[in-house]
Amino acid sequence: MIHKIFSILFLVSSLISCSEQQLNPEKVNLSNEFKSYWFDGKAEISTYSLSQSRYGEMRSGNAVLIFVTEDFLKKEQVKANVSSEKSESVLKLNRNVNFLTGIYPYHIMNSSFVSLEEKESLRKITASIQEWCGHTYLQLNKKSELKIKRHSYFEGEADQELNFKNALTEAELWNTIRINPSSLPIGNLNIIPSLDLLQLNHLKIKPYPAIAKLDFENNYFTYSLEFQDLNRLLKIKFKNSFPYQIEGWEEFSLKENNQLSRANRLTTKKISYWQNNKLGDEKYRDSLLLNP
Repeated sequence: MIHKIFSILFLVSSLISCSEQQLNPEKVNLSNEFKSYWFDGKAEISTYSLSQSRYGEMRSGNAVLIFVTEDFLKKEQVKANVSSEKSESVLKLNRNVNFLTGIYPYHIMNSSFVSLEEKESLRKITASIQEWCGHTYLQLNKKSELKIKRHSYFEGEADQELNFKNALTEAELWNTIRINPSSLPIGNLNIIPSLDLLQLNHLKIKPYPAIAKLDFENNYFTYSLEFQDLNRLLKIKFKNSFPYQIEGWEEFSLKENNQLSRANRLTTKKISYWQNNKLGDEKYRDSLLLNP
């Protein structure tokens, strides 16, 4: 009887402990170096030359990574107009990919929002693909669980809603590299791959088993994700010192060992781009090597 009472007390204590952890998640300690770089009122914009496989052929294009901190409403999970007790600071990445397939273009954009105040801190991911055949849009919100909404012009993919228990996502790992690469997960994992990758290839949206590795060579780290079920290997190369600049990335098919994509950094600028929207401000595109 006494043993049973102690077991019940232990169970209640464990539940209270878990509840307290959920109500009081571990906080992030940001260094002065981090704050000085990321809270300067500017965005970091990096441009990349791109080779992207589509329909069995490599296409030339460009990619742009836009990292910026902003105030984010916790409940609504959208950008806050002003900072308040209802908002938190996040690091946002807008990852843009553009390439041509013959006569028509592809425009792909991923946005990932990661809290700078709490660990285990993914908040939201969106992905959209525009091309002349049509338009697709996916949105993931993380609260008590992961909720994904999918809208597509393809049969069998339109207006879907999916729910998952907490799971790691590929998109948030790009933010993790810039915030604290020492916390990148290593080993055997279950990861929801990039939403645009799943959409482009009409694959089921779910966590897939992956092997994550972090290698170091010549002052650069390479973080790799190997998805056997998807026949895909992703490698992200970044500098070994703050602010951990992403130098490029590559994707390979595991079975055929063919390259699926390659991006190499051209230049990086800190710019308040939202203020440069007047005639004549196109000159900033020249400095970013975005004009032909």
